[in-house]
Amino acid sequence: MEFTSIILLLALATVAFIYSSVGHGGASGYMAIMALTGVAPVMMKQSALVMNLAVSLFSFIGFYRAGFFRLKLFLPFVIASIPMAFLGGTMSLPDAIYKKILGICLFISIIRLVYQFEEKNEPNREIPLWAGLFSGGSIGLLSGLLGIGGGIILSPLMLLMRWSKLKETAAVSALFIFVNSLSGLYGQIQKGGFNLSPDLQIAVVATIIGGLFGSYFGSQKFNSKTLKYLLAAGLTIAGLKLLLT
Repeated sequence: MEFTSIILLLALATVAFIYSSVGHGGASGYMAIMALTGVAPVMMKQSALVMNLAVSLFSFIGFYRAGFFRLKLFLPFVIASIPMAFLGGTMSLPDAIYKKILGICLFISIIRLVYQFEEKNEPNREIPLWAGLFSGGSIGLLSGLLGIGGGIILSPLMLLMRWSKLKETAAVSALFIFVNSLSGLYGQIQKGGFNLSPDLQIAVVATIIGGLFGSYFGSQKFNSKTLKYLLAAGLTIAGLKLLLT
């Protein structure tokens, strides 16, 4: 295996580790790496969603076993997100517009990684049904359209609105990402079939390994601030590349 391929796999595994530690699948990070290496958008979407499925599932299992999952926090969002993610998966955007929207999502992801939300002892606010349906449906549509799970948008929203605590948010986001990734991937397969190159199949294995470790450390141990800042720097470069080219 070439040295550059080893670096790529290590980068993907690191992204999976960091994202799964906060309850995310990491699609935006995988796409950032693939964008820097010149992978075509049509390949990026399906590859990122497959990686998302594995990593978000392991992340969810870790937070669920640690007792942080709350079904009542999950349901208001997922009712509308699943059909809308499928719809988004059947749609496509011109490459130039797709890259710009993805670039913006990367910067949202950077804020989520770097900004440390305060854990307050106040009780959670109730999630209005209309707010859950509207935000879940909107994020689901964007998820299917871009090939992401939507956790980078859902988790800051839940924390800012004080609908959940940090690790409750991570648990809900992880399962939200999984179901949206599955629905969006199915929509894309219905539209144009399934294509995953052998190189990207190996990349999926690397993200699974990173995700396994990340879900354990995120739910049971700790998060590394240094790694998060390094990842944020890499995502910034990729985001600027998408927005400016």
